[in-house]
Amino acid sequence: MAELHREGDELVLSLSAAEQAEALHGSIRVPMSSVRGVEVVDDVLHAVHGMKTVGAAWPGRFFIGTFRQETKTFAAVHHATPRGVKVTLQDANFDELIVGTPSPEAVVAELVGSGPGDRPGAAKFWPGT
Repeated sequence: MAELHREGDELVLSLSAAEQAEALHGSIRVPMSSVRGVEVVDDVLHAVHGMKTVGAAWPGRFFIGTFRQETKTFAAVHHATPRGVKVTLQDANFDELIVGTPSPEAVVAELVGSGPGDRPGAAKFWPGT
């Protein structure tokens, strides 16, 4: 299963060997300075838009790979994990990453932290965005 996490000053999307084969893409590393927003998505299957340019898709079941419409999106989502995380990027190879996960609030908290009064899963945005 795809895993989104932070390693030092980088955001890392780790893909399993099977996911790498389906996506025709290896794991993705992005500088944290390129991250503009992180938010919980309640329906990741319907958050993926555009034409699949590289990867695999079965609408309503899974999307993994690169999708283009107005943005260039890398998605790793499956119907078994209907919720997930959307990361908005700037000055990176992708405009956004959409990843299914069983605990999206925990992923958001790991990536950006949470402060007093934060609502679990609320969108987090970096200064200057």
